[in-house]
Amino acid sequence: MTLQRLDIQHIRNITQESINPSPFINIIIGDNASGKSSLLESIFILGRAHSFRTSKLKNVISHDKDFFIVSGSVVGADRQSLRLGVKFDSKAIEIHVNQQQSHKRSDLAYALPIQLFYSKSYDLLESSARFRREFLDWGVFNTEKSFLLAWRNFRKILLQRNELLKKKQVKYIKFWDKELIHYALIINQFRCQYLEAFTPFFIESCQFFLPTSHINFHLNSGWDISKTLSECLALNLENDLRFGFTRFGPHRCDFSISVDGYLSKDVVSRGQLKLLITCLKLAQIRMLKSTFSISSTVLMDDFNSDIDFDNRNKLLSYLSSLSCQVFIAGNSLSEFGDLLDINSYGVFHVKHGHVSQTN
Repeated sequence: MTLQRLDIQHIRNITQESINPSPFINIIIGDNASGKSSLLESIFILGRAHSFRTSKLKNVISHDKDFFIVSGSVVGADRQSLRLGVKFDSKAIEIHVNQQQSHKRSDLAYALPIQLFYSKSYDLLESSARFRREFLDWGVFNTEKSFLLAWRNFRKILLQRNELLKKKQVKYIKFWDKELIHYALIINQFRCQYLEAFTPFFIESCQFFLPTSHINFHLNSGWDISKTLSECLALNLENDLRFGFTRFGPHRCDFSISVDGYLSKDVVSRGQLKLLITCLKLAQIRMLKSTFSISSTVLMDDFNSDIDFDNRNKLLSYLSSLSCQVFIAGNSLSEFGDLLDINSYGVFHVKHGHVSQTN
């Protein structure tokens, strides 16, 4: 998907702006606090209906205003155009797709798949397993349409089972376990199939940025796979009752990366860890593009602070080769090095919340 036009009203210090971005590389420059991140945040909201900078959308609304609107025109690989819109007024959120109101954030996510790079992205391999599951499931979500329904059904049953555990209602738990296991195995199968297809792309991206290291990907399904999930739930029922929640299943899934046989976070430098996480995200982008003809929209905030100069040049070259739409924010054009090898790019200057396109 390619964002052809973006219209913003009342997002932080951006009062009202419209841009027509390049379908490939878009470089956003400006001083700190000028509004660069707000521009990226607007695109993210258009694709996800929430912000990556705050958990409360009311914090995104411009000072002295009581709503924000983000809208845009998106064109897919089939050249079909979609009009997307998100409005929030401190009380409720409205999502529109082709002028029709929708109640599904997933409609936006399918229409504008977004891959985000920002400061917290580089904690992926050191932070909670929840963030690694979210990374993994973003890929599965975009490649297997029935995954979302299976995940939602599993979550509903999991909540019911946990409630029964808290109330010690053992006689009803076995009834719910059958349904829980059904959806759990579907989710695990989708994840395993996705990772089998994803791993070669990950290895390829690692060879581009970290060619001297032997890197492996390890999946923990969320239970001991030497046993069936049914056996794990039965063997651990007493402890689940004691703790009041289900401790095994796809909701406990995690993955790890090893470098030369050792856990990556224990043996590589901070800079190498950032590159490793960059490779994970780039592999998702390339896989979706190559295998499923799904073009991601890449948002990269604070380009200068996360990757050294030489690897920034390599990253720009790699992103250009993907032929997908990219928005990268930095303080000045000099941070981006030699742009002669980049086939097509646009430059936008942001100052005090105003956006202007430059040559």
